[in-house]
Amino acid sequence: MIKKIFVMTVAVLVMASLAMAKDIGGVSLPDSLAAGKSSLLLNGAGLRKKLFIKVYAGGLYLVQKNKDPKKVIAADEPMAIRMHFIYDGVSSKKLIAAWNEGFENGTGGNIAPVKEKIDTFNSFFKEEAKKGDIYDIIYVPGQGISVHIKEKLMGVIKGLDFKKAVFAIWLGEKPADKGLRKGMLGE
Repeated sequence: MIKKIFVMTVAVLVMASLAMAKDIGGVSLPDSLAAGKSSLLLNGAGLRKKLFIKVYAGGLYLVQKNKDPKKVIAADEPMAIRMHFIYDGVSSKKLIAAWNEGFENGTGGNIAPVKEKIDTFNSFFKEEAKKGDIYDIIYVPGQGISVHIKEKLMGVIKGLDFKKAVFAIWLGEKPADKGLRKGMLGE
């Protein structure tokens, strides 16, 4: 009887530890996300800051942990980025300006091959991001990048080229936020 209780207690503790979330900036990021039929693990997380303001907690989710940003950007495998907004009131205009700067930096200024896809991506961001809002950018090979805002699918954009440009916003040579990049890579 004692052995059964011990085994059940250990099983519950193991399951609970698998379901734990990463607390950062006053919000919780889950340890896993779904991407199509794949289950992704939280690779790392950090805060996106603008000057001294915490804008959002960001998490990078991969099939298996990886600290090499070039390999993550190049990989044609399921992955996701979650943004959990901490700051209340990021206008769509500011979001789009930040995306455009990220695309410029992530592509080395060569946005022409993905310009139409960038425009489609930007069209998904029509509303102000408010405190507590969750944005998921999920890549599934063969399907493309899907953008979910507050659990609503805004659209899907096909192409590995575009996936690389999107993930380079956070993980490229000139990331949106160096501290966030380090956190997402688990450093």
